[in-house]
Amino acid sequence: MPKNLKLKAARAALDMTQKDLAEAIGISRQTMNAIEKGDYYPSVKLCIEICKVLRKSLDDLFWED
Repeated sequence: MPKNLKLKAARAALDMTQKDLAEAIGISRQTMNAIEKGDYYPSVKLCIEICKVLRKSLDDLFWED
């Protein structure tokens, strides 16, 4: 899985750190870092939680071009 730059950009646009987003969805900062780096495949449920917090769709953040 490639780096998720769309996720990182959406998080940065809301001026959130990895820690902020991780706390908002109930995971560790290390897990959030692994998701952004492409080292961890989040569940669909976790993807939906991330999308809710960042106010983006699944396609916006997780669809590979």
